[in-house]
Amino acid sequence: MISLCLLRCLIVYPWTQRYFGSFGNLYNAAAITSNPKVAAHGKVVIAGLEKAVKNMDDIKTTYKDLSVLHSEKLQVDPDNFNLLADCLTIVVAGQMGAAFTPEVHAAFQKFLAVVVASLRKQYY
Repeated sequence: MISLCLLRCLIVYPWTQRYFGSFGNLYNAAAITSNPKVAAHGKVVIAGLEKAVKNMDDIKTTYKDLSVLHSEKLQVDPDNFNLLADCLTIVVAGQMGAAFTPEVHAAFQKFLAVVVASLRKQYY
């Protein structure tokens, strides 16, 4: 499911591809969809989200090193975290269907807001 989120982000927001230059061919949706490095990075993203879930009381500290990595080494535009969170919400809503109630949606959005703020922390 997370791979779908990353795929969606790279396809819908093609400027996000600039951070994945080492991934090879990302020239169109078919290339992105079949790229094993994209799928592998999707697994990295899900592992990061699982880490946040396991550390709900202090996600900002949990993500400190990840925030430093993305801001200082990778120099990722912090607005991309919001784009990825939006794509994740769309994919999860599609997978859950009617079970993605307004209450679930609100809780999920609150969680993702904390995740995004934690990833952006080093930028301030």
